[in-house]
Amino acid sequence: MSTRVGTDIAEAARLLSAGGVVAMPTETVYGLAALARDADAVRRVYSIKGRPLDHPLIVHVANEEAAREWAGSWSPTADALAKRFWPGPLTLIVNRADFVPDFVTGGRPTVALRVPSHPLAIELLRRVDDGLAAPSANRFGRVSPTTAEHVRNDLGDDVDYVLDGGACDVGLESTIVDCSVDPPQILRPGGVAREDIEAVVRTLAPMSGPSRAPGMLDSHYAPNCRVVLRENDDESEPRSSGATRALDASVDPSSFARDMYAHLRNADSDGIETLVITLPAPHGIGLAIRDRLRKAAAQR
Repeated sequence: MSTRVGTDIAEAARLLSAGGVVAMPTETVYGLAALARDADAVRRVYSIKGRPLDHPLIVHVANEEAAREWAGSWSPTADALAKRFWPGPLTLIVNRADFVPDFVTGGRPTVALRVPSHPLAIELLRRVDDGLAAPSANRFGRVSPTTAEHVRNDLGDDVDYVLDGGACDVGLESTIVDCSVDPPQILRPGGVAREDIEAVVRTLAPMSGPSRAPGMLDSHYAPNCRVVLRENDDESEPRSSGATRALDASVDPSSFARDMYAHLRNADSDGIETLVITLPAPHGIGLAIRDRLRKAAAQR
């Protein structure tokens, strides 16, 4: 029987509480959700995605109070960022509480927490009354899903239910800020701009270091086609032909971000061999677009 797609929050909550795996919408991308304390359900998430077991997962919670329960300590930085940007596309890494299992954190002493802003995600979290581990609902390393149809195309019958919340408003993943270090460090640019975070915390460590959060690998978000990137000041004219398609992310970066993963998927479905994309300026949402596209274009 094919996976059901619908808007039945009660059914999605029932399946999760029974140890199931449900694709849920967020404002960023669709997540592959399981109860974060259920070892068997979380292992199934890793298996469906083909994700390495030492890669930590983001725990989604309904509000800041719930996030504090998962934290062993809650720094002034975490407090300020949560109050400014939650609910929303920001993930905070904090020292974990004693009960938080290794299978969620990749064995690390920290846990990644987020309060999403999508109304269906918030209602689902309220109904299950617990944290949901929810990486993007696609195979590991591939293009993230921003519609229910993307999830069904990627995962088929491997997921128990797809909660359809329409197309994602932001269209790319959350910004990840490590609040367990001082000064705090952005590990992954995303839906909250670096400039807005700096307005709250003032000082940030450089974005560098080994992979220790989702999306930090060199190759990620990858379509089957070849992705070629060009800067906005490149005066050569990008060529479009039957096997090559040109896109410009510099004109309206916010709009491009919402559609970016759909563009990558459409290139594959349309048989495009090479996708040439003009990059936006490296500020605001443009920084996150550049990050995702550089990983999509990386050698693999």
